[in-house]
Formats: sequence, C-alpha cells, structure tokens
Amino acid sequence: MKQIKNFLQRLLKSAKNTISGETHKVKVKSVKHITHDVLQIVTEKPASFKFVSGQATYIAINKKNWKRKERPFTFTNLPSDDYLEFVIKTYPSHNGVTNELLNLKENDELIVRDVYGAITYKGEGLFIAGGAGVTPFISIFRYLKSTAKIGNNKLIFANKNKKDIILKEEFENILGDNFINILSDEKTKEYDHGFITEDFLNKYIDGTVKYVYICGPPPMMDAIEKQLKTLKVDKKSIIKEAF
Repeated sequence: MKQIKNFLQRLLKSAKNTISGETHKVKVKSVKHITHDVLQIVTEKPASFKFVSGQATYIAINKKNWKRKERPFTFTNLPSDDYLEFVIKTYPSHNGVTNELLNLKENDELIVRDVYGAITYKGEGLFIAGGAGVTPFISIFRYLKSTAKIGNNKLIFANKNKKDIILKEEFENILGDNFINILSDEKTKEYDHGFITEDFLNKYIDGTVKYVYICGPPPMMDAIEKQLKTLKVDKKSIIKEAF
C-alpha cells in the first residue's frame, strides 16, 4: 500500500508540472452507480474544451475543504459529446475524495483542469486493464465503435469478482468474443479464474498484435511488463499508464 501511495504522489506531482494551471467549474448533470462501488458522473462541458480518447484531468469538488484535493480521473465520453463523463471507483472506507463524490447531487460543481495522459490510441492491439484501470479504454472503444474501426482489438479485463466488471454489457456489445475477463477471487463458468500469467497472455499475443495497452495498479503493470518481455513483445509497442 505504501508503494502505491508513493507512486501516486509522484504521478500527481509530475502531472501537475505538465498540465495547464487553468481550471473550469462545471455543474453536475447526473450521478449514478453502474456497479456496487463505481459511479458514473456526467457534467457540463466547458466551451472549446478538447481532449483525446484515453486522456484524463485532475478534478476537485467545489465545496469547502475539498477545493484543493485534486485527483486524476479519465474522460469516458466521446470527445465530440457536449458533456463530460467520468467513471469512478469509490472507496468509502478511505474517507477521501471518492467517498465525498458519493454525496454529489445534480447542480453541485466540480473543478476541472486541462487534459493530460499517456494513453492514446495508436493502432489495433491488445488492451489489458485491472479494475478501475479500464477507464482510459472506455472512451477509446466508444470512439472506435462510433467510427466502425473496432477491428480485431481485444480487451483483457482483470477483476476480483464478477460484480466488479465495469460496463460489462457495453464491452460485450462492442467487442463480442474479444472481451476477455479473468477473476482472481471468484470462480464462474463464464470466465477464467486466477491472475494474468505469461501462459494466459500467450494465448492472445500473436502476429496481429501491433500494440499492447496496459493500465492498472503498479504491481500488476510491472508483472505484465515482465511477462511481455519474456514473450518478446517490443517495448516500443507497449503503451501504459498506472492509476
């Protein structure tokens, strides 16, 4: 836990050095649960606000004692939409920003910074996500579907339990059999059980995979990068971002 906390602090410092200091206040249009612990928050979109699918921003809640507590969240709507959408995993026991987001209601305000982010779509490939690490891929897959360019893209999605799978039906609709789930804590007839291993990845790494996109907790990403190296995946073809 300490390792992850230190990593996130370094990521926050690095990102703040690369994004603009400009901020935008946006009103909340809707808040709803899409899993037992994941919120979908829709807000207004500032005029002339632009981002690329896969990018993110820093958000704070425009309330006393919360205005300076910024956290990184990914845009999950299409860049062409006239609103902003965020899919956010909450941690009620942490008593932090995500917990406070559970109290949001229509017409509350968020403070949104300009965009940043390392994950943007470069071409067809294999996407690997752990838990909330799937969020940068949501807008990417929605964009690919809207432009009829899904192709042979695949998504491996690792979660603890079936109930944790974010936007399960939507991913099934977009990707069909190329939506691959693996659960670490629950055994089901539908999905693989366990953790992502070299043997598991080898089933989906073939000559058609030009890029590998990874987003998840740092320990998971480190393990997968080592596995990809063993499988002789070119490091230059790996596009990644930790959360």
